[in-house]
Amino acid sequence: MDIFKVFVRPPADPVMARDMPLISSPLPVTIILLCYLLFVLKFGKMFMEHRRPYNLKNIMLVYNFCQMIYNAILFYYGIYLIILKPVYDIRCIVILRDDHPMKGTERMVAYIYFLNKSLDLLDTIFFVLRKSYKQITFLHVYHHVMMAYSSYWVIHFYGCAGQFTVMGTLNTFVHTVMYFYYFISAMYPELKGSLWWKKYITKIQILQFVILIIQSLAVLIFNPSCTFPIILQYLQLFQATVMIIMFVRFYIQSYVKPKQKNHIK
Repeated sequence: MDIFKVFVRPPADPVMARDMPLISSPLPVTIILLCYLLFVLKFGKMFMEHRRPYNLKNIMLVYNFCQMIYNAILFYYGIYLIILKPVYDIRCIVILRDDHPMKGTERMVAYIYFLNKSLDLLDTIFFVLRKSYKQITFLHVYHHVMMAYSSYWVIHFYGCAGQFTVMGTLNTFVHTVMYFYYFISAMYPELKGSLWWKKYITKIQILQFVILIIQSLAVLIFNPSCTFPIILQYLQLFQATVMIIMFVRFYIQSYVKPKQKNHIK
């Protein structure tokens, strides 16, 4: 019963729950993610079984371009709040007081970041509709679900992002570069094989998780008085470690082993 009370307790920031859709209850995001998993893992493939892959070039061009701009704007606001007009102590980032003049901006950035993690799910939907099943890996699906669900629960239990602001800022930078690549490869599919910098997107993804591990360890070891919830700090440390392992394995499988095989030939 105590565990049940934890998960149904009121949001940490009642203003966000009252004024911003999908935040007041975990039900909407849970339903969205369940429908997502059912579609991409089973029913989508059943739907496409006797159909030809859909030509989604124009839709994907618009989607990738919008995502590139969306993430670039979020990245700018992250840099603005952390570096350009710093409102946080980088040694221990906690949410702003309700009377802080930048509180409204902090809320809005956290909210539109959460919405973006739900919008990211369309990536996999497009894979299914194009029958690009080999791209629907465990890493891909886990990453999307984890980011969408954890974004909601951090906002619900803590309010905005706190220490996760660094993670969100790095994540939006990576996604800006990634969606730029997707946009170029969708517009000029004949260049896809010659876009040599694709593998560096994976390297940047690995680097961001290394930075997050360093951030977590720096706070846990050198600033234990930080008031950001320690359980969330350990959660970031754990998830960053898991993601490094999976992205390194992906990098080896995608770029190192094929190169070794070609060299042997």
